[in-house]
Amino acid sequence: MDDASHFRAYKGIVVDGTNRENIRPGIKVQIVLKKDQRSGKLTEGVVKDLLTKSGSHPHGIKVRLESGDVGRVKEILGDNE
Repeated sequence: MDDASHFRAYKGIVVDGTNRENIRPGIKVQIVLKKDQRSGKLTEGVVKDLLTKSGSHPHGIKVRLESGDVGRVKEILGDNE
């Protein structure tokens, strides 16, 4: 693994889905839908709206994806390109 790919993987772990400042419309994320909380199944999409008003949430910031799905951010994948 070269240094650049190691940094991207490391950076992906550091970026925290529980802090609102890390999430903005247009980024690609993985969320857990309410119906999937027990199984932990993740849904990938692009953030349309941030629904959590506070600066952080222990279970992840709630967002609406461009697809209309609503859930809490578990992983930030990066800019939608």
